[in-house]
Amino acid sequence: MLSNYLGEFLALATIHFLAVVAPGPDFAVTIRQSVRFGRVVGICTALGIGAGISVHVLYTLLGVGALMHTTPWLLTVAKVVGGAYILYLGVSLLRSKPKSTVEGENAQAPSLEQQTLFKAFTTGFLTNATNPKATLFFLAIFTTLISATTPLQVQALYGLWMCFVNALWFVIVALFFSSNRVRVLFMRMGHWFERTMGVILILFAGRLMLSL
Repeated sequence: MLSNYLGEFLALATIHFLAVVAPGPDFAVTIRQSVRFGRVVGICTALGIGAGISVHVLYTLLGVGALMHTTPWLLTVAKVVGGAYILYLGVSLLRSKPKSTVEGENAQAPSLEQQTLFKAFTTGFLTNATNPKATLFFLAIFTTLISATTPLQVQALYGLWMCFVNALWFVIVALFFSSNRVRVLFMRMGHWFERTMGVILILFAGRLMLSL
């Protein structure tokens, strides 16, 4: 039965992959977490991002996506909530302060500042789950690429695939940016690096707010 939907799946998988690798809030947050807190926290953040996709998959399968598509104010609320969260992350990073000289000299050692794995996972999860661009993306692909006759079980498999690809891609990003050589390079930039990530997130939030 699945072979009947191979073409549909390949089209969806291709467009989704291109959307995943395009830099956005998920990318910026994964880099920041990996550089500041190290590999394990970066991977947990990536897994949270992958899990965040399940929120979009779930409401789409339940028909909430179609409801949001036909009820403009619901989509506006989603944009405001998502934009506010991304803005919050951006402002938090923009307020980053310089590290002490001792910490800067020991950049190769694990960061003195720790973050729980649960918080790392939650940060990744909320970054993706509240991203209104992801909402718009799912509304688009589930209403244009996926046929209305495609069984819910098959659509659910599509969703699981997208969760897996998201998590895998950002795990790769986390592994790269948490490597000692790359991490030391970015840690030397210290608070300027984090402030740059903050500006990027604020710009994303600003674009969302302007689109209301």
